[in-house]
Amino acid sequence: MAEGNEISFEAAIKRLEEIVKQLEQGELPLSESLELFEEGIKLARECSRQLTEAQGRIEALVKKSDGTMVEEPFNV
Repeated sequence: MAEGNEISFEAAIKRLEEIVKQLEQGELPLSESLELFEEGIKLARECSRQLTEAQGRIEALVKKSDGTMVEEPFNV
């Protein structure tokens, strides 16, 4: 993943799954395994960043005691 190029969350998860599968097979040379590991760390950080951003965009409708509905930030 080149810097500055945003990857979709779904594409990042798919690539992470591919990397894990390759690493679990244990047949790669050390240098290639390290490259994949570094790519996986970058993808995991990108997924975490996108999830945090999505969480900030989600708002919940909350019913108040007087029956009115108000929007409030959604906290997980």
